[in-house]
Amino acid sequence: MSSPIAPQTLHQKANTAIDIEHVPVNDDPRQWSRARKTTTLYIVSLATMVSTLASNIQNPSNSLIEADLHATSIQISWTLAAFQIIQGNFPLLWSAASEIKGRKPVYLVSSALFVVGSTVLALSQTIEVMTGMRALQAAGSSAAISISAATLADIYETHERGTMMGVFYAAPLLGPALGPILGGSLSQAFNWRASFYFLLICGAVTFLSFLILFKDTYRRERSLTYRSALQRLVASQEPVQSPNESIISGKDSSIPIKDTEKQLQPLNVPDTTPVPLSTPGLDDFRLSLQDINPFPPYFRILSRKNNVFILIANGLVFGFSYCLSYTCARTLTNGYGYNAFSTGFVLLCLGLGSIAGSVMGGRWSDRVLANMKAANGGNWYPEMRLESSKLAMLWLPLSVIGYAWVCEKHVNVAVICIMLVLIGFTSIWMYSSTLAYIVDANPGRSCTAVATNSSFRGSLAFVSVMTAVPLQDTLGDGGLYTAWAGVLIVMELSVLLVLRKGESWRRESEKRECEVLSA
Repeated sequence: MSSPIAPQTLHQKANTAIDIEHVPVNDDPRQWSRARKTTTLYIVSLATMVSTLASNIQNPSNSLIEADLHATSIQISWTLAAFQIIQGNFPLLWSAASEIKGRKPVYLVSSALFVVGSTVLALSQTIEVMTGMRALQAAGSSAAISISAATLADIYETHERGTMMGVFYAAPLLGPALGPILGGSLSQAFNWRASFYFLLICGAVTFLSFLILFKDTYRRERSLTYRSALQRLVASQEPVQSPNESIISGKDSSIPIKDTEKQLQPLNVPDTTPVPLSTPGLDDFRLSLQDINPFPPYFRILSRKNNVFILIANGLVFGFSYCLSYTCARTLTNGYGYNAFSTGFVLLCLGLGSIAGSVMGGRWSDRVLANMKAANGGNWYPEMRLESSKLAMLWLPLSVIGYAWVCEKHVNVAVICIMLVLIGFTSIWMYSSTLAYIVDANPGRSCTAVATNSSFRGSLAFVSVMTAVPLQDTLGDGGLYTAWAGVLIVMELSVLLVLRKGESWRRESEKRECEVLSA
């Protein structure tokens, strides 16, 4: 073992923290050409759209599947429930893997699983096989949902993310909007298996896009998760020189192992501030998936109050959206006599409003952030991102209440379409800001943060869908969605609370984490 010489530590001054998002790296993805970035944006958007399309393309065909596979309604419900809960929570594993092996390998493996699941689904002869393959399909589709936002964070600067998150999120919103139309059309033209053959083709196109056109955006120097795993590996292999210091073999330098992540905690630094950082030791060790546990980063995200409030808010918005699309289809079928194809066209209004809200809300978010940053002398903090969500807060509950009683009184379906557009627009306007906030507030852990967000979304969507029918039958559309309007008001208050208190909460959490690491 070589003798250590004067150490080159990762910290500069005691009161200065490294801006990990701007650590110098080779082939910096944020310096790529506009064409390369746009190609990356389109590929991950396509993958996420296919993932969300798979979630509800089955719905119009449920009665056909039940008859063909001799299944019960409860068994059909489990095929839907298994997909939602797996798609929501499996991203925790994908995000951990992407922080060790990179984004591209995860995209390729998950896309291959999606293709396998879709193939067996199209050929399945029993409901048990179908349930298992829906779970496999959900596991494969969930990677795109969990790491696509982190991929965009890899290539876009903070001031660009609101716009690009809005553009990105518009594509997967097409999935829930088009799923019922495509599923109903394919089932009518062929049979229920045609929907899964269609997903097989989409999955194959996605896999080839990642294989041929996608360039990995992951840089381990900018990953706190990778660095933490490296510290644990080094600490387990090297003798300890002092209570806070270990030697890394193969390099004539020493790194204070426990202090690394503390020094990498980001402060409010201007985007343009260059921060040099040496990364001794990163090339001396090879980490494997055994070296990382996905749950400590998950609980670290949840240890911050600002994250918890926004994650719950995002989960409630998503749970509401799933409940709305599910019960709206029942209302149109039972109250208006619509078939699956006509129901799909009405639900398209929700998707169109969501797309418009995503794109316009993202652009407004960037504009508000830029103005606040300029007024603050060029400095910014993540909570500024939430200011743009206030514009939609008044209109979302009012739109939901309007929809509730339009459906309850069986008003002309054109009014339902208007209400769906307004609901989609206002809810996703807010969501585009809160999603961007989760990324901005967790630099170096954006992938884990988005995966945690996916877990909250999937779990609350599962609960909302499983309780939707009993509540609708008991309360009617009027009572059910008046109650949802109240829930959404509480959600908006939680966002306002983070806007007011989030910065101080975040700084307290960073200070506490530093104290733990230095102990």
